Amino acid sequence: MERRLAAILAADVVGYSKLVQADEVATLKRMKDIWSEIFDPLVTENHGRIFKTMGDGALAEFASAVDAVECAVALQNALRSRNDEIEGETAIEFRIGVNLGDIVAEGDDVLGEGVNVAARLEAAAPSGGVLTSDYVHSQVRGKVGVTFIDAGQISLKNIDGPFRVWRWDGTTAKPEAAAGTREKPSIAVLPFTNMSADPEQEFLADGLSEDIITGLSKIRWFLVIARNSTFTYKGQAVDIKRVAAELGVRYVLEGSVRRAGNRVRVTAQLIDASTGLHVWAEHYDRELQDIFDLQDEITQTIVGRVEPEMAAAEREKAISRRTESLDAWACYQRGLWHMWDYSREDHQKSLDLLRRATELDPGFSTAHAYLCYAYYEGVVMGWPDDPEHHLELGMAAARRALQIDDTDPVGYFAIGRIHMMQGSHDLSIAALQRAIQLNPSFSQAHHGLGMVLTLSGRLDEARASEERVEPLSPRDPILWATTITHALADVLAGDTEAALAWVDKTMQLPRATGYWPHAVKAAALVQAGRLDEARDSVQAAIAELPKLSISYLARSLPTKQPGGLDPYLDALRKAGLPE
Repeated sequence: MERRLAAILAADVVGYSKLVQADEVATLKRMKDIWSEIFDPLVTENHGRIFKTMGDGALAEFASAVDAVECAVALQNALRSRNDEIEGETAIEFRIGVNLGDIVAEGDDVLGEGVNVAARLEAAAPSGGVLTSDYVHSQVRGKVGVTFIDAGQISLKNIDGPFRVWRWDGTTAKPEAAAGTREKPSIAVLPFTNMSADPEQEFLADGLSEDIITGLSKIRWFLVIARNSTFTYKGQAVDIKRVAAELGVRYVLEGSVRRAGNRVRVTAQLIDASTGLHVWAEHYDRELQDIFDLQDEITQTIVGRVEPEMAAAEREKAISRRTESLDAWACYQRGLWHMWDYSREDHQKSLDLLRRATELDPGFSTAHAYLCYAYYEGVVMGWPDDPEHHLELGMAAARRALQIDDTDPVGYFAIGRIHMMQGSHDLSIAALQRAIQLNPSFSQAHHGLGMVLTLSGRLDEARASEERVEPLSPRDPILWATTITHALADVLAGDTEAALAWVDKTMQLPRATGYWPHAVKAAALVQAGRLDEARDSVQAAIAELPKLSISYLARSLPTKQPGGLDPYLDALRKAGLPE
């Protein structure tokens, strides 16, 4: 038996039993003509192979998803033309399903889940049309000359799901429009190579690869190729661009594991397949004590690094595109680029772009979620004149995100930030904990949890949560907010030296802006007895936000317990911040 990745086309006649019952001889003759005159030639022309016929249906295998879908469309168009030409006969129509997945070849037969899913898709396909899996559509979008409609998620009999599917109803062929659509980036995690002399370490390399695939699959904004597909390359010397083309991915992650005595070195490299250049590379040296603890730690660390590095690369690609060519995905990425700049001018641009992304693709849950965060960002930085209204808009966007996809951790992250600003601390904590449960490597959720724990008076837990961020995502745009929140927790705890150290670290980070760093620094300096320096910091904070005052801070940073901000506010009062 041989395993391989293949595109499977499953076709079946609509209402075949009734046709046979009405006129068996005529139906069988017409079917014979269809097989010989239409199906066999078109499958061969599109580089496929029919491996099973069942009288009223057929299964064919293709090396390319594009070939399979082009064949499916050509079959339906040819059948439609044939039906139009024949007068006085009942039309014979087909349903066609196309799937891309792992198959097992046994002689001339083909088995496996890839075949089973294709057959289930065929059963759910429209008469005269084609139904594809989400993975197939991601490979063929813009390449097959017809428009596929997002048909949402469906359940397939005896198949774990649900499945997101795309439908073509057999209408006149036309190119897919760029505006209003979204092409997710995709990544393949190749099996990590065992560089150790001990072949028994193979399980560690395989385990890491599998766990990284699982971890990345929890992130909703990009597609991750399944293990069964990527592990077909195990033990091979691979060309990254060839692998990326075969799997239809934009990024490839590869790595190795080497053990020497009780030490293990793991390397990982993220490669942009379009250029062949490294987006990110790192190695990790660890003592081998508990193999499962080591595997979990390395997995979480790598997953935490890959996601923001991919996001940064996607933002750079989006920002280089012409404005008039922006689709939903590019609007989303460009919106994030402006949002993470943390300036008042860019804030409005981010809102406009993220709103546009949700208008172009209303089902884009993560765009709705980060639109919510953009509203939150404006309020926490003190920019809008109507913060309550912005929080209401943010809440609506977050609820829409979770309505679309209640497994998207970004949705829970976003709604958790709004709950905190509205003073619903327990709801905020629950939402952020849910985000972390869905994706333990989600560094921004760890920061959000640390901030609401700070305002809830749980300072030790807050500081521990903030300290998880940098190891997961050392170049995260939110990092400065993490360090200044840690400093605020230290101020509230009376840990002055630690607060000053975290403030100093914040000031060295590239995106540290707004009134926050100066205000927290002023409070720490007061606690350290350095009053003149504290006054200078307060004036710097007011220069960033002229409406800054004691009452503003008390109102805009609600604490769970009355007086929860008193150490911070008392220090700022001494430094000269007006009431």
